[in-house]
Amino acid sequence: MSGISKPKQHYSLHTTTSLSPLPRNPLDALKNPDWNSAMTDEFRALIDNNTWELVPRTSHMNIVRSMWIFRHKTKSDGSLERYKARLVCDGRSQKEGIDCGETFSPVVKPATIRTVLSIALSKEWQIHQLDVKNAFLHGHLHETVYMHQPPGFRDPSYPHHVCLLKKSLYGLKQAPRAWYQRFADYVATLGFKHSKCDHSLFVYKKGGNTAFLLLYVDDILLITSSTTLRHEFMALLAKEFAMKDLGPLNYFLGISISRQNNSLFLSQQKYANEILERAGMSSCHPSSMPVDSKAKLSNTDGTHLPDGGAQYRQLAGALQYLTFTRLDISYAVQQICIHRHAPRTSHFNALKRILRYIKGTITHGLLLTKSPSTKLLAYTDADWAGCSDTRRSTSGYCVYLGDNLISWSSKRQPTLSRSSAEAEYRGVANVVSETCWI
Repeated sequence: MSGISKPKQHYSLHTTTSLSPLPRNPLDALKNPDWNSAMTDEFRALIDNNTWELVPRTSHMNIVRSMWIFRHKTKSDGSLERYKARLVCDGRSQKEGIDCGETFSPVVKPATIRTVLSIALSKEWQIHQLDVKNAFLHGHLHETVYMHQPPGFRDPSYPHHVCLLKKSLYGLKQAPRAWYQRFADYVATLGFKHSKCDHSLFVYKKGGNTAFLLLYVDDILLITSSTTLRHEFMALLAKEFAMKDLGPLNYFLGISISRQNNSLFLSQQKYANEILERAGMSSCHPSSMPVDSKAKLSNTDGTHLPDGGAQYRQLAGALQYLTFTRLDISYAVQQICIHRHAPRTSHFNALKRILRYIKGTITHGLLLTKSPSTKLLAYTDADWAGCSDTRRSTSGYCVYLGDNLISWSSKRQPTLSRSSAEAEYRGVANVVSETCWI
């Protein structure tokens, strides 16, 4: 009204982010500077390691496909650590007896990890974390394996040649076994002996010195009784393998580990949030209980899921790994997992209830403390004929090492029990077996 006006400013409504999205294919990745750099670093590492040699292609060769896998490697707080590009083989086309033999997965058991951490706390030993760069490249192949040249990095002088692998690659069926054999053979020369109960646990004892090595594919936990011993083993391992020192234990296998006042708190809060986002329940109302204690799930309740249960199986599998630190959902997760073959709406509602419970207890985890006692104490219980479809019983147990909970399970018994006493005895047999193993 007064004739006063301001010049019109045009604002950009496009959001920008410093994080490059995951590429759809290698060609798109090569156009992005971040992913191009990650692919080039991976390719150079393979060439420097003399992973393959180019040979002419013949008709009798069984050639496996090569692929690029891309992912954002994040820190424990969710921030970007680096862009990860990895060249892998499609091992599905391998034929047993021709280009692959026996397989083995070097994965340490969860109970072993919790037991060793509990011992380290009680002894006040140092816990260090190591990461092996391109671990599977250290394994030696004993079979003849041919692979197509990497997409985007085909040799212009020999475009029709194929790669004759000299070292193992991720994706090959025998790659984990080859890497484990190479690692086990070397640490044996240092004085380590692998446990007969868990082959991914290596123990060193000499005089008053003690050390543990826990191997989970390419992630290593090193527990030593002294700083001098830790530096000695880290130098020897770095001399043989391309190692990355990650410092004191704080983030291992997707588990955040915080240490204060002679205690360790193991949390999977970041992983739990990812499950809720995957299910579209990040803003759901929390539940106080993970399962209905009165009603029992049945194979006939509800109707079949429209997608055939694909999302149900994905979420159920994700919840299984969450029980690494969340024993409070072990029984509830076990109940939904027995219906993965043909899930119905009632089963999906039970799964959503677990997710709502996780939403309200997102900060829960497992606390390990320094305990003066080294005694094993076990508890067990059984639900006789609890399954309404098969009348099989469900037994569960938990095992303590001193004051620390190190092992637990909830599992349906494989056979029928004709009385509650028989079901209880089967549960006792299971926990006795686990206790003897520990």
